[in-house]
Amino acid sequence: MEVYEYEMKSGISRTKEFEKKGLAAYAVNCGLKCGHGCTYCSTGAMLRTHKAFKKLGLNPFGNGYAIVDPDTPQRIIRDACRKRSRGLIQLCTTVDPYSPEAQQYNIGRQCLLVILSQRGWTVRILTKNAAVANDFDIIEIEPDRVLLGMSITATPDKAEIISVIEPNASSIPERIAVMKQAHERGFRTYGMFCPLLPGIADSADHIEQLIKTAVEFRAEEIFVEPVNPRGTGLKLTQQALVDNGYPDEAAAIEDIRTQKGWSQYTTRLISNVQRSVRMLYDINCLRFLLYSSRLTEADITRIRRDDAGIVWL
Repeated sequence: MEVYEYEMKSGISRTKEFEKKGLAAYAVNCGLKCGHGCTYCSTGAMLRTHKAFKKLGLNPFGNGYAIVDPDTPQRIIRDACRKRSRGLIQLCTTVDPYSPEAQQYNIGRQCLLVILSQRGWTVRILTKNAAVANDFDIIEIEPDRVLLGMSITATPDKAEIISVIEPNASSIPERIAVMKQAHERGFRTYGMFCPLLPGIADSADHIEQLIKTAVEFRAEEIFVEPVNPRGTGLKLTQQALVDNGYPDEAAAIEDIRTQKGWSQYTTRLISNVQRSVRMLYDINCLRFLLYSSRLTEADITRIRRDDAGIVWL
């Protein structure tokens, strides 16, 4: 993994997109490319025009490298002190604050410390890395000001296949263990099941297991999202599955590379999630994040007949 340092400008920024999702009004990001190397990642599509990629001579859709800003905590404390309007900050929105390169610079811990040092700010942590447990000593000082979520993308029996498409992230069992530890210590938690890929984590049985897991760690909210089809993520995911001996799962990914296929997959996913949440938890706690632009008109009509728990974006 090649790690590049790049100085960013913003510290704490307003995020209308994540505010619409119900996640946070503010965002913090500690880099431009995460070292977890998830094949389906859509960050490259979102940030492809950023001048950093041209300056560093890097392909925004490539893997095998990370871009991090070690000075992120300094930028955050600057803004945390200056801003009069304060609220919930998402740590992070485009990269992972506990990815390997972030750990190298101890960025997640430093960001958490400086945010909580200023009154009026609260933090929503989202990560795929169990290293966040090393910062439980910080969270337990003011547990009401921190919401913890691990991105859990499959059930434990799919850990091996997930390691193929999320090569540098913590294993699924490790992520679940962190959430259970957080609950046992009285921390606030939320469920983040994103993305739930077809052929891997979208069946009724697998979703029921995931919702049961969220119930076990008493998630305040449950966020679910289909895979983002933007960029080259689906193609890379399909190829990684083929290369590692998962032809059936690769075929399921290929099926959603068309609008019709993605729309049908998303519609089934919504139905399965709603059913499990209603059966096991509270539909009012569901936040299914849905962009309608990739749905067919027929599926939009079908979904709107019962859109409980859906956040239309």
